[in-house]
Amino acid sequence: MATDRSGSPAKILTVSQATQMVKLALETAFPLLWVEGEVSNFHRHQSGHVYFTLKDERSQLRTVMFRREAQKLSFEAKDGLKVVCRGRVGVYELRGEYQLIADLMEPKGKGALQLAFEQLKEKLRAEGLFDPARKKKLPMLPKTIGLVTSPRGAAVVDIIRTLRRRFAPLRILLYPVKVQGEGAAAEIVEALDHFGSRSDVDVLIVGRGGGSIEDLWAFNEEAVARAIFRCPVPVIAAVGHEVDFTIADFVADVRASTPSAAAEMVVDREESFRERIDGLAGLLERNFRLALRDRSEQVFRLTHHRAFQGFRDMILALAQRVDDLESQALEFVRRRQRRILEARSRLDLALEKARHAATSLLRERRGRWERLSVALDAASPLAILKKGYAVCWKDGGRVLVRRAADVRAGEDLAVSFFKGEIACRVESVDRNRTIDSRLDKE
Repeated sequence: MATDRSGSPAKILTVSQATQMVKLALETAFPLLWVEGEVSNFHRHQSGHVYFTLKDERSQLRTVMFRREAQKLSFEAKDGLKVVCRGRVGVYELRGEYQLIADLMEPKGKGALQLAFEQLKEKLRAEGLFDPARKKKLPMLPKTIGLVTSPRGAAVVDIIRTLRRRFAPLRILLYPVKVQGEGAAAEIVEALDHFGSRSDVDVLIVGRGGGSIEDLWAFNEEAVARAIFRCPVPVIAAVGHEVDFTIADFVADVRASTPSAAAEMVVDREESFRERIDGLAGLLERNFRLALRDRSEQVFRLTHHRAFQGFRDMILALAQRVDDLESQALEFVRRRQRRILEARSRLDLALEKARHAATSLLRERRGRWERLSVALDAASPLAILKKGYAVCWKDGGRVLVRRAADVRAGEDLAVSFFKGEIACRVESVDRNRTIDSRLDKE
């Protein structure tokens, strides 16, 4: 039997009893402590518990973080990461091993939220959520703008005031959400999905005013980033101030430095649209004048061709008609322009009408001109002369010869071809021969 130093019989303990004594002594001696080290052998069990080892150059310490505490981690722990853990020392009796039971873990030298931000940013970048090629363009003149923000913050007031000042007829839809605290991310996701399912919303502004990284954290949640990415409506992220960046800023189609900047970005000033319409109307008028000038010059050249002397009066009448049509068309354009300026509340519709009317007018005038040109070409002697025929003149080119009986032997004639003219003298006249008899003979 075992004895102590005095020779008295010693108390014999079972393994379990000895382990319990060690466990009690350790837990009593170290109720709570902070331990710094490097993570190794990191493993997340399917139960949700996390197991790893903290080590330094000389020692290592087994560590466990149970599911409830592990779920609160805002960053992804991994091997090689230097961390600081808070916990109590315990003994795992089944193996007789002591371990640290951690209830808090922070990255060494960098805040947990900042590390989580960088980890998520790198993950989403690798998946292509920041790819500029997939970002949607903002509409030039949206009719309906959706706002996803707090109904009581300064951001919503700034956005609405700026939008109304720049373009009053806009329709603004507000989906009120929490922008910080528990449940904020879920409400933002719900709002984005709601607007994305509608067909009457042209662009979204999502954001809030400035704050700390904790205040802005809802816009760093992965669920919010993926909701922005899948939203079919263009999204402008306006979170915080100019120096603040969130994951939502990188995923959104456009990032605005402030909520007010987002409102200025989403729609141009009403005066700018009027100036643009005036410029387009002026350009349309100049192009119309140039086209009519070209047609008038063609008419002028045709009227001075010798073969068209007999059609001069008709051509001049057509030219006068062209002038009348020009005046009517220009007056029509001016009336349409005045109507556009009077309909400021329907600028987008008026612009489309003006373009359509001008296009229709040009098409109509061009069609009429082409029909007149075809008719004129069909009646032109030049078209006949091109086929190889000629025109005979007498009396110095003043009288057209229509038949052989109109001339006599020894008379001087001028023969006009499509290109060029010859002078000749009549040697004989056969009044009975026809073109048919000549063709039969040949």
